[in-house]
Amino acid sequence: MVVVRIGELADLAGVTTKTVRYYESIGLVAEPERTDSGYRNYGTEDVERLRFVRDAQATGLSLAEISSILELKDRGSTSCSHTVALLERHMADLDDQILRLQQARQDLSALADRAAFLDPSSCTDPNRCQVIASAVT
Repeated sequence: MVVVRIGELADLAGVTTKTVRYYESIGLVAEPERTDSGYRNYGTEDVERLRFVRDAQATGLSLAEISSILELKDRGSTSCSHTVALLERHMADLDDQILRLQQARQDLSALADRAAFLDPSSCTDPNRCQVIASAVT
């Protein structure tokens, strides 16, 4: 086992030392052994675990979801079906968000189209723009 200090660990895993400390504080990374002078000593498995957390976050998984995967792995269980369920839920959430964004874009496009036919000189309300005001009244 290769032993590295926190700065080396962070560099190898592509995260910051602050991130490593935070992940330790929430239990994503085990508290490392310390030298007599108090320095943290990490091993290769810590590098791999941090890389997994980083990569899992990049897919959109939350730290709580990542923790649930790692808890399964720590118990010696398989995590694939659990991970697939998490990813499928995120895909469904994204699909819902895409639909909402498409509707919002249609609404904004309709406002912009209507604005082309409005007379700016008739916009006399000091508190509202007629482009928006006409859409909600």
